[in-house]
Amino acid sequence: MRQLGIPGAWVQEPKVLTDPRGGFHEWFREADFATATGRDLRLAQANCSVSVRGTLRGVHFADVPPGQAKYVKCVSGAVLDVVVDLRVGSPAFGRWEAVRLDDRDHASVFLSEGLGHAFMALTDQATVVYLCSEGYAPAREHGVHPLDPALGIEWPAGVEPLLSAKDAAAPSLGEARERGLLPSYGDCLAYGERLSRTSSARSGG
Repeated sequence: MRQLGIPGAWVQEPKVLTDPRGGFHEWFREADFATATGRDLRLAQANCSVSVRGTLRGVHFADVPPGQAKYVKCVSGAVLDVVVDLRVGSPAFGRWEAVRLDDRDHASVFLSEGLGHAFMALTDQATVVYLCSEGYAPAREHGVHPLDPALGIEWPAGVEPLLSAKDAAAPSLGEARERGLLPSYGDCLAYGERLSRTSSARSGG
């Protein structure tokens, strides 16, 4: 796994084996994940979304603790997957990084608790699956408007964004910060260290 420019986010780029029958790849290996991130991947919920071209989902995040870490993969079609640092006090606060996820290279993205997540479907139909460390809890879930100029996310040109009513009504980054909705960088670090200690104790380290 390769760490992205935003602390707490990684991309997994598997070796894809192909032959006349099709292809095969490993999209998750526990040992590699733990070595790269220093923690286990706790699985509490698995989601699957199917989107038409232009569908824009996010920027979503959850209160920390416990937050909601995500391991994201596109199994059909292609999406532009975006990680946003929403942690107040982070040196990378407000920065974003994009990774193309598709059914050809089969990359996956992992983002830790406190980071924001969004993606746009680039193909007529894009199917995305993501493993979540915590289950969906509406009272803890929040969003930042994905088209907020303050974020300046460079979504693909020539594609009309299709947003849900909820995402279209999401606050800007500044408004979310003023309302106290954004996670604290210190809280995220402390929670991450706790998860790392738990993982180390489990493995006998």
